[in-house]
Amino acid sequence: MNWTDFWDSLGQFGTEIDRWLRHNRKLSGWLMLAVSVGAGLLVNLIVTQVVRLILRRRYSEVLGLLRHYIRNAFYLFIPALFFLVITNIQERAFRRFPYASKAAEVIFVIATTWLVVQLLKVGERLIIRQYDTASDVNLHLRKFVTQIRFVRQFVSILVIVIGFSILLLSFNGGRKIGLSFLTSAGIASVVIGFAAQRTIANLLAGIQIAFTQQIRVDDAVVVENEWGRIEEINLTNVVVRVWDRRRLILPITYFIEKPFQNWTRSQASVLGTVLLYLDYLVPVERVREKAQELVENNPLWDKEVCAVQVTDIQPTCVVVRILTSARNSGESFDLRCFIRENIIAFIREEYPESLPKTRFQQVEEARTHGL
Repeated sequence: MNWTDFWDSLGQFGTEIDRWLRHNRKLSGWLMLAVSVGAGLLVNLIVTQVVRLILRRRYSEVLGLLRHYIRNAFYLFIPALFFLVITNIQERAFRRFPYASKAAEVIFVIATTWLVVQLLKVGERLIIRQYDTASDVNLHLRKFVTQIRFVRQFVSILVIVIGFSILLLSFNGGRKIGLSFLTSAGIASVVIGFAAQRTIANLLAGIQIAFTQQIRVDDAVVVENEWGRIEEINLTNVVVRVWDRRRLILPITYFIEKPFQNWTRSQASVLGTVLLYLDYLVPVERVREKAQELVENNPLWDKEVCAVQVTDIQPTCVVVRILTSARNSGESFDLRCFIRENIIAFIREEYPESLPKTRFQQVEEARTHGL
């Protein structure tokens, strides 16, 4: 058998297949549908194996992020794409089954919207990966990261709204609603209609916070009498990581409407106070020298402020305040604990009479009324 006979046989086979498909349009449509979905799954499998092989040989951060964030969306997107293409090519075969074509459009729009939202997350990670926000001194970096995260969340909402509008446009009954979402007048009417709603108020507050920077990611704050750090700034709420690992979730309007403390608003350095209640006999100068010695030998001190003063006098004791500075609130807390422990030990060992005490004076009762 030569090549000419082979190609002739192959052509005849193709002709027979085409003739069979024409006589069995119903079966041909579903067959092509199954082939398209199978081809999409095959492409997913090939791409997954190639990415896995590349990551095994040489790790790529970009591929790692893509695999982590868009893997599931990609699994749906490729079969949906093949599904949509085949329903458009074999339109005649699916005339009796209009739901198949409509389902293809709906699934493709959902898969595309999901994929774009996940790609936005990958873009955010690629942009902020080189910035270290853990340090309190990186104020400008934390400001930039906060804005990038908010922009990503805002664009994601827009993508979802557009995807939902396209879904409405694909149905005759929802065409007018979809057009109203996509036109500026429609969007304006939706915003005005829901302006009084809490969600929109939170969204507008989020926009204000993102650009006025009352708070940033990893800021040290005191809210509801709890000290913690800003962990997440979302479109409608803020997550505060409390010092004991609890999470305090607050509406984002809280930071617009109520007062709170931001310890890293303009700088991370803070002053820490240690209050000592001591007897009148305490040698304040010796306490001052000991406090200076302690902070100079401690790396937590930033070498800016160290002061010891008697700030109050009470009937039974004097109040001695030791004021020190540190690079951030965490180091200030540790430094204050260190000073408190060592100063107490110093006074107890060197000047025990300076510890606070209560005095009683017994007066002998006069034996005569004349005294």
